[in-house]
Amino acid sequence: MDTRPRPAAAPAHLVWRLLAMLYDSLPIFALWLAFSAIMLALRGGAPVVPWTPAFWLQAAALWTLTGAYLVFSWRRGGQTLGMRPWRLQLVGTQDARPGVGVLWQRHAWATLSLALGGLGFLWSLFDRERRSLHDLLSGTRLLRLPKPAKP
Repeated sequence: MDTRPRPAAAPAHLVWRLLAMLYDSLPIFALWLAFSAIMLALRGGAPVVPWTPAFWLQAAALWTLTGAYLVFSWRRGGQTLGMRPWRLQLVGTQDARPGVGVLWQRHAWATLSLALGGLGFLWSLFDRERRSLHDLLSGTRLLRLPKPAKP
């Protein structure tokens, strides 16, 4: 049996965050596709005209659907599908599991971080604890867990 001390979780680097986001784009895209197909069927096959109220309503629904996926995943185990292969875990203050309200705040701040050309994510390159802007604003941290011990 290996009795060496295991390393602690470390703050996640920007590269791991981006890889998780890339991976998570697949299930999110699938959710968007399914939702959009249902909406298209409900409209009798008529597409949404860009920049109309229906366009903005559907965009808001897709943002909410994305948030629901993220919040459900983070709340359930601190990880989305994209975070699992890279051993990333979202934690709140004192490494506790964040509440649903905090997670929705994180989703909103992360959206703003992306909308500003990713500047909120780049913040993690300058923060000593590698926190992104949305981590700071929501009181969360993204950790990279150590490799599991080999049997």
